Amino acid sequence: MTTSHDSDKPVALITGASRGIGLAIARELASTHELILGASSEDSLADVLAEFPGARPFIAELTGKDAIARAVADAGFGGGGAGGAGARLDVLVHSAGVADGETVAETPWDVYERVFAVNVFAVAELTRLLLPALRAAGGQVVTINSGSGYFSGVGAAVYSGSKFALRAFSDALREEERGAVRVTSIHPGRVDTDMQMELQASYGNHDYDGSLYIRPESVAATVRLAVDATPEAMIENLAIRPVHK
Repeated sequence: MTTSHDSDKPVALITGASRGIGLAIARELASTHELILGASSEDSLADVLAEFPGARPFIAELTGKDAIARAVADAGFGGGGAGGAGARLDVLVHSAGVADGETVAETPWDVYERVFAVNVFAVAELTRLLLPALRAAGGQVVTINSGSGYFSGVGAAVYSGSKFALRAFSDALREEERGAVRVTSIHPGRVDTDMQMELQASYGNHDYDGSLYIRPESVAATVRLAVDATPEAMIENLAIRPVHK
């Protein structure tokens, strides 16, 4: 895959870019950044790449570290880790995520394993491999967390547990890389996405009203706010909630 750039625009890699919040972030940053768009398959990204002709794909099944390493190498970032920065990267947005799980008594091992693999382990591994490029650019990591990164409850042990862990990861990374890479944690409340529809259906809510929830574009605007902060400033944590309870 080519790693050359047609402009001096900063480069942003966005995971989970095929729909929902990730797609909204891609649309928000498209005017100012070259885009590398992440998804689990080429088919799921086809329509998005047609919308952004200059964007490059980043295809990886985020439940496997080998797949992540291959995607990093294919995107021109070399071996990642201590192997060198390789291609330019200014912004890494972790938007991919999954939600699953019932009560503790009803949730088996494999559900925890899958949710934590995507929501935590993949974030950690992808960040680790891309840190040389981010350091070289004086770049930024943005994690799309959740209000569930602060609060848990009945049936939320798996999802909230992964988001608590993601918050801890982001806090640690911020302090480790302070002065080299900026780290922002975004905590939306309920967002009008396909995932929200599925969650509400699982709760027995079959009268879904998306107007009660945050639009993905509003979350994307918070990412823009963080990305556009002047170099001496860092938005560390930002919460955005629906007006309606």
